[in-house]
Amino acid sequence: MSVTLDFADMSVVVVGGTSGINRGIAEAFASHGAKVAVASRNPEKVADTVKSLEGMGAGMAMGQAFDVRDPDGVAEGLAAFHAKMGDFDVLVSGAAGNFPALMSEMSNNAFRTVVEIDLMGTVHVMKAAYPFLKKPGASVVSISAPQAFLPYEGQSHVCAAKAGVDQITRTLAMEWGHEGIRINSVVPGLIDDTEGARRLVPTEEARRQALAAIPLERMGEKADVANMCLFLASPLASYVTGTVINVDGALYQGGSGHLSMQMGKMLRMTAGSKR
Repeated sequence: MSVTLDFADMSVVVVGGTSGINRGIAEAFASHGAKVAVASRNPEKVADTVKSLEGMGAGMAMGQAFDVRDPDGVAEGLAAFHAKMGDFDVLVSGAAGNFPALMSEMSNNAFRTVVEIDLMGTVHVMKAAYPFLKKPGASVVSISAPQAFLPYEGQSHVCAAKAGVDQITRTLAMEWGHEGIRINSVVPGLIDDTEGARRLVPTEEARRQALAAIPLERMGEKADVANMCLFLASPLASYVTGTVINVDGALYQGGSGHLSMQMGKMLRMTAGSKR
């Protein structure tokens, strides 16, 4: 069976698409000829990513700097994309914020910040993008996290926010399905060369323990997540919606395990040293 993924003339928007996994997603669509728009808070990263997308063969590349916590900024940015690209065939909502902190040591404002970025940011993106989504035919992907369904020490704020993101996915699959819009969540595993991996496996010993917990016995690559997004945006996934898909080498089948306990232990030691 031969499968060719051709996204030429398709309009793809990746919010949070200027670094890490999300940039890898944007670059993957660009390499298949799509018109790609990226957004993040950092104008310099936006400009650098647009240049990269152009070099990878994007049919069109553009970017906007905005903060997903600002609904007006999100609406203006997506409207600017629509004015140049037309209706969105693909929307990837990937903006996220995270830092390790025990609930007892975290301020209310710190907790609120992650909820505003991860959860309310998703709300702002979905609401602002809705008028511009191709109907029928649009594919929407939210980049979620295992904290949505696994408890992690030091991650209560992310657990709460990402659980909300996945419920938005499931609900909008029902609300928007009659218009031919599909929406799914993708949960990356331990992806090499990312900020998340550097935080969770900062040493060679931690990396060794992590690899031992992954049934496929390797760290993931950015391309693994990007390939899932390409699949979900393609006709091959035309009947897939409302799902939360792990791209993790079966890591999360074993729960949060030592990664959660290791983070909790580290945070308790740090908190103790401050008292």
